[in-house]
Amino acid sequence: MARSGKRLADARDDIDPVRSYRLDEAVKMVKQRATAKFDETIEIAIGLGIDPRHADQMVRGVVLLPHGTGKTMRVAVFAKGPKAVEAEEAGADLVGAEDLAERVQKGEIEFERCIATPDMMPVVGRLGKILGPRGLMPNPKLGTVTQDVGEAVKSAKGGQIQFRAEKAGIVHAGIGKASFSEAQLAENLRVFVDAISKAKPSGAKGTFLRKLSISSTMGVGVKIEIASVTGA
Repeated sequence: MARSGKRLADARDDIDPVRSYRLDEAVKMVKQRATAKFDETIEIAIGLGIDPRHADQMVRGVVLLPHGTGKTMRVAVFAKGPKAVEAEEAGADLVGAEDLAERVQKGEIEFERCIATPDMMPVVGRLGKILGPRGLMPNPKLGTVTQDVGEAVKSAKGGQIQFRAEKAGIVHAGIGKASFSEAQLAENLRVFVDAISKAKPSGAKGTFLRKLSISSTMGVGVKIEIASVTGA
């Protein structure tokens, strides 16, 4: 515990908790302070000018990060016949139909992304109470209910991440690893923020992007000047 406390204290050195830094400065500061014995995830938090309790202010979507996330995504696909073969050839970790549904019902949820062909949704629908709370329920709007399962699997494996605003109007996501270069992290961050901006709901009024910060898994948050990211 003492070591953890010292690490946090060291990480706070020279970081002004009130000041917002330019993107390049913030990325450099967070990378330099990611000194844990594992490859820390670089996480982004965006405060939005929305009230997610209203349906017309929900922010949700997917984005493909140009440099991936640095995380190996385990993907399950509900499909039959040729589509099951397509999913397997694309690199899906688990492929099945009723048999896969039985495994999920038993609590064997060994995946972080779930994809299904439209004809399999009656089977997947029965798993809503299990998959829904975990954010794993396939959704056409997120591209996880699709006939093009091969492309969906490749996107999930290649750095596509899903995002959704929480109750407080904040979006959290991992945008890379501490081992990434500063340029890679900065580009991933810009692409992610751009995707959030494009997902602005019709009901959002006033300033949409209000706060932006990044941190490493074991580090402290560093605020970022939004204009240095958007160019606005």
